Amino acid sequence: MIVKEEFLSRLRKIFDLNLYEVKVWTALLSRGTSTAGELSTISDVPRSRTYDILESLEKKGFIVMKLGKPIKFIALKPEEVIERVKKNLIIEAKERSKRLESLKDDEILKELNSLFTKGVKFVEPSDLSGSIKGRQNIYNHIDMLIRDAEKTVTIVTTAEGLNRKFEVLMPSLEKCKKRGVKVRIAAPINNNNIKVARELKKVAEIRSVEKLRARFVIVDSNQVMFMLLDDEKFHPNYDVGVWINTEFFAQALEQLFELAWKDMKPVK
Repeated sequence: MIVKEEFLSRLRKIFDLNLYEVKVWTALLSRGTSTAGELSTISDVPRSRTYDILESLEKKGFIVMKLGKPIKFIALKPEEVIERVKKNLIIEAKERSKRLESLKDDEILKELNSLFTKGVKFVEPSDLSGSIKGRQNIYNHIDMLIRDAEKTVTIVTTAEGLNRKFEVLMPSLEKCKKRGVKVRIAAPINNNNIKVARELKKVAEIRSVEKLRARFVIVDSNQVMFMLLDDEKFHPNYDVGVWINTEFFAQALEQLFELAWKDMKPVK
């Protein structure tokens, strides 16, 4: 059986399989039903590993073991495999979420926080900076900054960015309002985002900006996250953000924002 390496590589990424697993699985798909020995020969996977691989594939829902001797394995329809893998991922995600949630009251979290606190004492504030790749990772970091905000949150974004931020950040912005944090958001307002802008008015002061095209967030006048790329020209996976913990730069940027804020039109 000859299967292109490119095809195997794509399957590995899509289904989160290792090389031996994907080789044995595709070999079984080509036969429908087969023994471990036959699959070892076809897939060029060492026989000593084949049974372990087949057991792993069975647990993941890719194949079924047939009763009787010699032991044979049956391939499932690819559509059925997709459904099983989806269900398993959902179950696994829920279980991991429960485990992580339980850590909030666990001693291990206290120990982790202790390590972090002691470590931060030896770090200069200006060294607390980093580059973050991928839009989802960027939003996760912005959400973290907003959750920790004590006084102010300033957000400047694009028209489409306003829609995205509403979906991702609204829960944390609502909590900010309850804590008394002052939130201001500036973005180009048009027919595609006016509804979102009006919803955001419940938790923030929103103004429409036309001349200023930028993407950044300032929290408590000491932390800044700014995006380097135009969100209309680059795929979300290639988006890049820079996070800086610096009171000097944050306050300077906020002062420039104040000048532009005065000329912006409030959303009605």
